[in-house]
Amino acid sequence: MATYEVNPDAVAHARALIDKRQYVLDSDWGEVQPRADDENAYLEGHSWAEYAAWHLGLTEGAKDETKARYAFAYGDLRRVHRSGLIACVYRAAEWRHKKIERTAYDLLQHLDLVAGIE
Repeated sequence: MATYEVNPDAVAHARALIDKRQYVLDSDWGEVQPRADDENAYLEGHSWAEYAAWHLGLTEGAKDETKARYAFAYGDLRRVHRSGLIACVYRAAEWRHKKIERTAYDLLQHLDLVAGIE
């Protein structure tokens, strides 16, 4: 099973987007999560560092500047999706990646606070 470290740049990016209210509260993550074609198009106009900032996890042992390096996407490459953060919490919990799970949960709580969700 792959192991992951938390991507601090992605955490900072997600918090900044949330603070700027660049989020979607209601979406179907299965429909809005970036597909391979979306990621490829994004990489044509953005750096690998910008791409990495959309992923809460860094796959240990995978080479930088490869898609295999980045895991636990939380947004659509434009905005944070609440459903994306929930998916990260769920997947990380399911596979016992506690640091990723806690990080995604903390971001979800921050989003809910900013959005006024009680």
